[in-house]
Amino acid sequence: MSGKYKYLFGPVLSRRLGRSLGVDVTPLKACSLDCIFCQCGNTAYLVTERAEFVPFSDVCAELEQWLAEDGHADYITFAGSGEPTLYSRLGELITFIKERTKIPVVVLSNGTLFHRLDVCEEAAKADIVKMSLSAWDDASFQRVNRPAPGLLFETVLAGQRNFRRLFSGRLWLEVFLIEGINANRTQIEKIAEIATEIAPDKIHLNTAVRPPAEDFVYEVTEEKLYTSCNLFTPRAEVAASFNTQPDTQPGLKNNDGANHTISRVVDESLADLIPRHPSTEQQLAEMCGVDTDTVRELLAPLIEEGLLQVEDRDGITWYK
Repeated sequence: MSGKYKYLFGPVLSRRLGRSLGVDVTPLKACSLDCIFCQCGNTAYLVTERAEFVPFSDVCAELEQWLAEDGHADYITFAGSGEPTLYSRLGELITFIKERTKIPVVVLSNGTLFHRLDVCEEAAKADIVKMSLSAWDDASFQRVNRPAPGLLFETVLAGQRNFRRLFSGRLWLEVFLIEGINANRTQIEKIAEIATEIAPDKIHLNTAVRPPAEDFVYEVTEEKLYTSCNLFTPRAEVAASFNTQPDTQPGLKNNDGANHTISRVVDESLADLIPRHPSTEQQLAEMCGVDTDTVRELLAPLIEEGLLQVEDRDGITWYK
């Protein structure tokens, strides 16, 4: 994708979603949580009130343009800079997409606003909704997720249970585990018990393989994640990618079965993509279909201009 899009990014290659076109309708970073593990950094706007943060008509225009010029993705995914359910016209955008393409729609949410009927009704238009659960009571919720004032764990949990009852699509639950914070066996069992009550179709276990918001956040081992899968019902799957390679390979098939090789992206696109999806040099090379030397050449001026940051974590260089 060229740099002409402001609200669309990618398509990003994902283990769970294949070739996924990102739709970003919240500013960096507006969210109802300030999670200590967030790959997008600390929350700038800690809010729970919904708003039309970006012009609805402009997002629709970009979607129309992308569908006309490319239109090949496994999913169209609401994600990016903040919490997508904060966007007050989310339901209208999902309807707009579904009227124009058969590409399924995904909403990647932190799951905090489903106590609101309007959020439930709008998100329920999607094919897949992913919610998050990384705590077991209000004290752990405050420590791990650092919610906006007035947002309580029991309220969030009640909303997630209610959404499961009315949502006929696929519900995924992501559990983010942090060593020394919420990852001993007793803590994981408490989270697993609550996860069973929510009754998702899939449970994904993740950890801090990407640079987190806080430097005291440490990943759990790959072995521990796989061992913990057995504590969940349904049995959890590991979502974290420990090898730092891209989550899937270029040349994915779209819904029509046609093969489309990921094209080279320009530096403006990388400047849009990376803050929303921190990546390693190798991941970016695979995603763009170029070698790592070319990636370094593209990123050098962006780093010099202060548009991107570089962080070394466990001997691996991340761009964010």
